[in-house]
Amino acid sequence: MKTTHISYVIVITTLAIAYTSCQRAQGDLPYIDVRKNYPVKEVFLTDIADITYVHLCTENSDYLYSGTVFDMTANTIVITNPDIRSSGDIFFFSKDGSPKSRFNRRGNGPREYRNAYQVFYDEDADDVFVLSTSNVMQVYSSAGRHKRDIPLPQGAIIMNEIISFDERSFLCYDENMAAIVSLTSEADDSPTKGYIAPFYLISKVDGTVLDYFELPIAPIFLGIPQDGRRVSAPPNTRVRLISSKEGALLCNPENDTVFLYGKDRSLTPVLHKIPLAGATNPLTYLNNCIDMGNYQFVEVYTVRAGEVYLGDIFSAKHYMRDKRTGDIFQQKLLLPEYTGKEFIIRPVLRRMVYGNKYYFELDLVELKEAYAQNKLSGKLKELVATLKADDNNVYVIAEFK
Repeated sequence: MKTTHISYVIVITTLAIAYTSCQRAQGDLPYIDVRKNYPVKEVFLTDIADITYVHLCTENSDYLYSGTVFDMTANTIVITNPDIRSSGDIFFFSKDGSPKSRFNRRGNGPREYRNAYQVFYDEDADDVFVLSTSNVMQVYSSAGRHKRDIPLPQGAIIMNEIISFDERSFLCYDENMAAIVSLTSEADDSPTKGYIAPFYLISKVDGTVLDYFELPIAPIFLGIPQDGRRVSAPPNTRVRLISSKEGALLCNPENDTVFLYGKDRSLTPVLHKIPLAGATNPLTYLNNCIDMGNYQFVEVYTVRAGEVYLGDIFSAKHYMRDKRTGDIFQQKLLLPEYTGKEFIIRPVLRRMVYGNKYYFELDLVELKEAYAQNKLSGKLKELVATLKADDNNVYVIAEFK
């Protein structure tokens, strides 16, 4: 591992990675075979999860918003507007939809945030962590009182991915730091020469780096050269980090394998894709998975090799694996109270994962149209009947069994 370009002190944990070509060949590890045409299976969400509908109250106009959920705890839903970088609004609602508090500390002052792009909430400590394009993470109370600043590791100006790992730490992936190492490595015909994937834990108290490691990398680079730099692609699709009840699910799409990073800082492979990404044409890669209840929800992307990676030239398939039987099928998730509506659980939407819960947002305009067409029933129909056209959207929280 190269660490010469990282100027802060790190603690490197030796990780026993039970991942070898021999094990793959023996089929010891569950896998998705993208050459197979797995069947589509209709599954009612109510059969695999307990369903709750939540509407965030709008009787107080101060709590009307145009954003979506940024964090969820045992008793609180945290909302930010989609333009939080420019608006700075953060809202807090109880799980029954009642407003709790809101604040906005956007600005250029020492106790303010600018261009915020991530928010986390520790309910027990009443700590609101706000990550913005600066070298510190600000911490506030849910009423907006500034509590402290957390300095970020040098060079980590924008963390590409970050999740709350446990009560003491965040788990981060910083692609910028990977690019620095890659670009400053020795010249070589291989685009992966010197390339690492820097995953690291930082303290929620003072930003200290608690652990730092990399995943095995395969001889393929999912990017395109541009002005001498290695630009990651496709945009907004690769997911390296997903929260899990047991820790975190990690994935480098380049190596077709999902690993579990446990609470004890162990690293264990849990799922892989065959054939290898480098052996497929068109190129396909595994984009992490979500593990909840008895199922793993997997996303696999296909890209036409040799072209600039733009949104219209790649596609995704969404699989669902039953951990009890090993059966794999393509997702078609339905809700009995919403006729004709299909749902997909996607790793790329990792923000929607909270422990063993996943949430879906239902657009109110679409719901009103479905109500008029008599496509709704039960509690969902009763709820939509009470809502005004300018109300907030409705959330479906699925707690997997």
